[in-house]
Amino acid sequence: MGTILVPVLIVSALGLIFGIVLAFSFIFFAVPTDEKVEVLVEALPGANCGACGYPACEGYAKAIAHDGAPTNKCPVGGAAVAVKVSEIMGVSFAGTVREYAKVMCQGKCGIAPDKMDYQGVQTCAACSQLYAGKSACSYGCLGLADCVKACPYGAIKIVDRIAVIDPDLCTGCKICTKICPKGIISMVPETAAVHVLCSSHDKGIVTKKACSLGCIGCKKCEKTCEFGAITVENNCAHVDYSKCTNCGACVEQCPTGSIVSLLSYPECFDKKEDEREGGAVETAQETEE
Repeated sequence: MGTILVPVLIVSALGLIFGIVLAFSFIFFAVPTDEKVEVLVEALPGANCGACGYPACEGYAKAIAHDGAPTNKCPVGGAAVAVKVSEIMGVSFAGTVREYAKVMCQGKCGIAPDKMDYQGVQTCAACSQLYAGKSACSYGCLGLADCVKACPYGAIKIVDRIAVIDPDLCTGCKICTKICPKGIISMVPETAAVHVLCSSHDKGIVTKKACSLGCIGCKKCEKTCEFGAITVENNCAHVDYSKCTNCGACVEQCPTGSIVSLLSYPECFDKKEDEREGGAVETAQETEE
C-alpha cells in the first residue's frame, strides 16, 4: 500500500507546485489589456485588409488610441465607422470621400486584340510572365480573373475579357489593386467623373496599333484643361482628382476616346460599359477621319 501511496503523493505535490508556478507566471507575464483599443476594434468592420495603411484592424485601432491616427482612414467602414470611432475617441468627425476601385483599361475583344492564343495556367499572374501577356497591349487587362477571385465582396466580374468593378459593391479594400500583375486597378474618389481609362506607356504609334481606345500622349487634354488637372507623363494622361472640376473639356478634345466622363451616362459607368464602348469607338473613328 505504501509503495503505491508514495508515487501518488509525489505526483500530486508536483502538480500543485507546477500549478502555483503557472499561476504566478500568468500574473507576472500578463499583458495589460487596453479597453479603448478593444472597443475600437469592435467598432471597425474586421476586414483586416490593410487599406487604412495599418496592419489589420487592431493595428489601426492601436494607432488611433495611442498615436492620434485619423479616425476616417477605414475605406471599408466609410463614414458610418468614422463617426463611431470619432465618438469613442471624443473627437469631431472628419468627413470622408468614399473611394472605389476602377480598372484603367478598355481593352475588350475587338478593342485590343490578343497577340497569341495563350494556353498556359489560366491566371493573370502566370500569363503576364509570358511576353507581358496575351494582349496586344502589354499594359492591358488580361481578363483571367485574378482580381475576381481575390475580391471578398463579389464586386468584380469579367465582361468581354476585361475586369469590370461594380462601385456599389466595392468597399475600397484595395485587395484587387495589389493582386493585379499589371497594376492597372486604381482607387478613385466617388465624386470624380472624369477618368483616363488607359495605362499604356508606349509611344502613341505603338499604343494605337495595340488598342483603338488607348492614350497616345498627344497632350491635347493637357493643353485644354484650365485647371491643370490633367497631365501627360510617360506617354499617358493622368487626372489629378483634387484639381479636376469634371467639366469634361478634356473628354471632348481626346482624339481616341481614352478619356471618359461618367456624367455622360445616367447610370454608373461600369454598368453601362457596352453602351459607352460603342460610342467611344465611334468618336475615335470620327476624330481620325
